Amino acid sequence: MNILFVCLGNICRSPLAEAIAKHYVSKFGLVASIDSAGTSGWHNGETPCEGSILVAKKHHIDISGFRSRKVSVYEDSVFDIIVAMDQANVRDLLEMGFDRSKIRKLGEFGLENADVPDPYHYKNNEGFECVYNMIEKGVKHLIQQYFKVSVE
Repeated sequence: MNILFVCLGNICRSPLAEAIAKHYVSKFGLVASIDSAGTSGWHNGETPCEGSILVAKKHHIDISGFRSRKVSVYEDSVFDIIVAMDQANVRDLLEMGFDRSKIRKLGEFGLENADVPDPYHYKNNEGFECVYNMIEKGVKHLIQQYFKVSVE
């Protein structure tokens, strides 16, 4: 199974989703290729933002070596599932020409179809913890659905 997580800039939400998914895939000995990308190229080559690095570290996950990249319909269509963080990301992926049948929103997985908000929409650093918790819950449900394992 090949999974791509997508947000706008690939510096906060999708790197967290990638790292959390890799953590659970490794923990349960599952076979998957997992990556992340952004619909914009604004941050190409940059590391994740400080808030995401810190919240990941708090949960014993290191994303400091990750690098942002822009999603490409030519290179990334090989993924079995493309998981968008919000409805705007879904729309952007469709406009880029990705196969609708491969696109899912993370909110479909145990989050009552909610968008995972950009942590910068919060007024303080609590946003990163809230977003981390949403992503972790969604990723756990996604893994349970696609790999038929309990991730509790």
